[in-house]
Amino acid sequence: MELKQFKYFISIVESGSFGKASKKLDVGTSALSQQISKLEDELSTRLLQRNTQGVTPTPAGLAFYKQAQLVIRHMGYAIEGAQSSRLTGHVSVGVSPSIASVLGVPFMKIMAIRYPDIQVHLVESLSGNLSQLINTRQLDLAIIFTNDVDQQWSIQPLLKEQMFLMCTPELLIKNGLDGCLDQGEIDIEQIKKLPLVLPSQRHGLRKFLNQKLDSINVKYEIDGLHLLMDCVAHLDVATIQPSSAFFKPLRNKLCLLKVMEPQLGRINYLISIAEEQLSPASLAAKVAIKHCIKELVSAGVWPSAVLID
Repeated sequence: MELKQFKYFISIVESGSFGKASKKLDVGTSALSQQISKLEDELSTRLLQRNTQGVTPTPAGLAFYKQAQLVIRHMGYAIEGAQSSRLTGHVSVGVSPSIASVLGVPFMKIMAIRYPDIQVHLVESLSGNLSQLINTRQLDLAIIFTNDVDQQWSIQPLLKEQMFLMCTPELLIKNGLDGCLDQGEIDIEQIKKLPLVLPSQRHGLRKFLNQKLDSINVKYEIDGLHLLMDCVAHLDVATIQPSSAFFKPLRNKLCLLKVMEPQLGRINYLISIAEEQLSPASLAAKVAIKHCIKELVSAGVWPSAVLID
């Protein structure tokens, strides 16, 4: 099987006839027909259906066409890589606000140092929104909290985050839970005594908590992490979040209590389009994300996070 056969086949399918493909490729019609016949013989299946109007791909032909496009695309990537010692291109990466608060700047820094010619589009949004963007191919990569995405995507567990209750000390004292301040932890029955502010039902965190907890008192729903945390700091409400949401400006106002009985741990998944379809820029970004996360966890910058091998 030769590379030119892939090119010929793609051109014929897209042109709809041998004649049009022949003019486009500047190759004789008989030569094209001969190469396609050799290809079909080698695959032991018919790829094109000839008719009076031209040609149309068979089901096997459509499957081969899709893979042939990938072969040609990656050949182009290989040529670009050989012609330039510096990677170019663009990549779109989606992260939740809590992940962005820890990973965002280190990731952008390492991309700027290692791959200065790659244009990075970083999207900060709710996990549920990122899942939709992933499934509609508007993102190349994303870190989300569910593996409920299209089967064609590559899914890799990155790390597990412990969940914490965050609120003002005054709220705990008001509800007779001041003992939790000394212990640094709180259980589910105690949490049920507190009014909570959480993201809405479409948010990945809320879905996770609904699976683990019942009968909690959700007073407000806010689909914006910074506003949600401001409400925790200034209103009589608590929230349940990973430690990455414990923003520095609020730490002198809020306490952080580990949720116990049961302990709550959320897995972060790195999602990307299928590995064979990733551009060199996307592959570079994927490597950079993994490196950043490993460094952040090892340095203790991402507290309570545990790497998943």
